[in-house]
Amino acid sequence: MGLPVYRIELKDSAMKKLESNIWSDSFVSGTMSMDGRRTPIRIRYRGGHTREYPKKSYEIRTAKATYHFNAEHDDPSLMRNALSFHYFNVLGVPSPSTKHCVLYMNGKKEGVYLRIEAVKSAFFRKRGLHARSIIYAVNDNADFAMPEKNAKSSRLLSGYAFIKGGETDRNRLSDFIRSINRKKGTELSDYLRQRLDMDNYLRWLCGAVLTGNYDGFLQNYTIFEYVKRNKYGMIPWDYEGTWGRNCYGKAVNSDLVRIKGYNVLTGKVLAYKANRQKYKRILERALESTFTVSRLMPVVRKMHSAIAQDIYDDPKYKWDVGIFDTEPDVIREYIEDRRRDIKNEMEQL
Repeated sequence: MGLPVYRIELKDSAMKKLESNIWSDSFVSGTMSMDGRRTPIRIRYRGGHTREYPKKSYEIRTAKATYHFNAEHDDPSLMRNALSFHYFNVLGVPSPSTKHCVLYMNGKKEGVYLRIEAVKSAFFRKRGLHARSIIYAVNDNADFAMPEKNAKSSRLLSGYAFIKGGETDRNRLSDFIRSINRKKGTELSDYLRQRLDMDNYLRWLCGAVLTGNYDGFLQNYTIFEYVKRNKYGMIPWDYEGTWGRNCYGKAVNSDLVRIKGYNVLTGKVLAYKANRQKYKRILERALESTFTVSRLMPVVRKMHSAIAQDIYDDPKYKWDVGIFDTEPDVIREYIEDRRRDIKNEMEQL
């Protein structure tokens, strides 16, 4: 049985408007059909440099939900985002749901896509979470660092896009970043405990480190603030460059990401022994149960088998299909090597 098929129909005027500027974030209207059900949609291109690729990614909004249809053009497996979000959910970190599908645009086959649930208000409602602000980390300035002495003060939040939240929430995040950089000792430890969901953060850190997402510390995450708890939490985003390959699909060493991760906030958190010990216990449990070949490879093989035939028929798949066929082996080898790396680095905690 093949993958679900989505058919998007745009009028000529809408298609011309969409194609006239690949860098525009403006939506055009159209319809999307699946299993005979036709739904009005708004659609736009999404992504950074990937907008220049022949196989583009889209954000699609219906009356009830928002989805990202990712081309996964640089991932020869087309599985790394899906596998990563699956693993974060196993760790207990709220993560987007995913579904592989085949996309047609005005009758033309675009190929295999990964439909990803958008991290917006509906994402939190579905999980019984209440977020007062939802903030995307969109570039390398989202590192929780203070601007250099002569830098513009606007740089403090220049790495963040507020999906939900107003000026008060911008000020709250600014205060959080300033506080973690200025407070020290017990004062900082108490502040982190009051303002950061530490269990969530350490589990998110565990997932980012184990999957090997080098970019996941300075961008490619969502930070949100709980309504009543007044604490920040983390959600992963854009994990295409993981499991042994970078975001361009190039093979990388399994030890690319150090056990202590990166960014200023992670450094502040792990400066305290109690947090390091808790993080170490989370990693140890992962190595014992969830981050193992026996636990993960059945998921990989099932996912790979489900999309294989449609990958072979994908007119815009840029890799040799022989590379796709060997991707489960690449991922298995990465898991084995990454387990060894973490065991060797554990004494640093």
